Amino acid sequence: MNIHDEKLTFRTKFFYGVGELSGSLPSNILIFFFLFFLTDVAGLNPGLGGIMMLLGKVWDGINDPVIGWLSDRTKSRWGRRYPWMIFGAVPLGITSILFWVVPPTSNQTLLFIYYGTIAFLFYLSFTAVLLPYGTLSAELTQGYDERTSLISFRSAFSIIGSIFSLALAQIIFANISDTKQQYLILGLICGLLASLTIYVSIWGTYNRYHKVQKKHTEINQTSTLSLHKQLYLAFSNRPFLCVIGIYLCSWLSVQTIASILPFFVINCMGLSETHVTQMAITVQGTALLMMFVWNFMSKKFDKRLIYFLGIPSTILAESGLFFLQPGQVTLLYIIAVMAGIGIATAYIVPWSMLPDVIDLDELNTGERREGIFFGVVVQLQKIGVALALFFVGQILDWAGYIRSSEGVQPESALWAIRIIIGPIPTLILLMGLIFAYFYPITRQVHQEILLKLSVRHEDLK
Repeated sequence: MNIHDEKLTFRTKFFYGVGELSGSLPSNILIFFFLFFLTDVAGLNPGLGGIMMLLGKVWDGINDPVIGWLSDRTKSRWGRRYPWMIFGAVPLGITSILFWVVPPTSNQTLLFIYYGTIAFLFYLSFTAVLLPYGTLSAELTQGYDERTSLISFRSAFSIIGSIFSLALAQIIFANISDTKQQYLILGLICGLLASLTIYVSIWGTYNRYHKVQKKHTEINQTSTLSLHKQLYLAFSNRPFLCVIGIYLCSWLSVQTIASILPFFVINCMGLSETHVTQMAITVQGTALLMMFVWNFMSKKFDKRLIYFLGIPSTILAESGLFFLQPGQVTLLYIIAVMAGIGIATAYIVPWSMLPDVIDLDELNTGERREGIFFGVVVQLQKIGVALALFFVGQILDWAGYIRSSEGVQPESALWAIRIIIGPIPTLILLMGLIFAYFYPITRQVHQEILLKLSVRHEDLK
């Protein structure tokens, strides 16, 4: 029996999912708290904070296809992906911690240089670990439903990591009065766990990965094409462009809301900081529960339809945030539940579509190039989010935003926060639905791709 025809064991899925914690723990607290931390705790001007985050994310995006291309060409006794994960885990943990250290200076230039340097090192190690880890979803199995199930485990752990980090933040914020210590302890715990969990994932998935790599070595040759040529071939793949659009729109919308949420809850709703974590936990908890529902439905319906069924709930939620007024706390949490219903599909669908696209590329080129495809998707997503966060910082600065401890926010800043959290992400998600409509690889099409690949592999033996 072909190794890819074997169903994945629960052990493989579970330990693959555990590896997602290495990314979700540090990145989640960065998404929800870092811009607020930079402006209100470290004392960096919001405009400079936006520029710093833009530069960090652009660098993060630049190194994605390069590391993906290099990991495709890596040869070692641990396979193509594991060396990157093994040697990148410790730097990832260390830099995750250093983000939350406040230098003993109020000089804006020095603060900018410090956080910019940490961002450069963090995003390099983050990519070295998480990009090769992500490509495993395309290599461990080629089954249409098995991939959705595998991604569901990864997504579930991503949400678990998010909930854990937010709950941890709430506990720390409630029990430690020193604001600087709050964020430092939060970063320390998440950074240490980020390093540990990737090693646990490697240990739990090694047997399956070793078998798959041995089979790939017998059939596929390492690509000798240049990075430029491989990028050209990737962007010539129409289904791949659709996946890029779906993924980019989904996470650009979600992460824009996550970054502005503390500003909205504290300044527009007049609530305490604890409601930021509670609302985020409500969103992620709902998404975790809905993961099981969407995973079950994915066995009956195509991935594209699952996206169409879920995302409109998040669109309605984002629209509702714009009109929400102080005192409507119950409605705030109802909207959080609605958002979580659709966000679950944003976790599952794009990542489960991408391996199918890679199978199509193998049929067209005769090569397995998971690294370059995952690298490009993550690169564009990171650059998109970087630009979004940059504009968030610039809009807040332009609208006259002031630190919460310095007085009452001007009306212009409050309106800017509402526009950022409502109409903008809503329009972005509507664009994602358009990309999903044109995605062509259905369950039947994928089965035909695998059949043709099976015939080719038999001919090569």
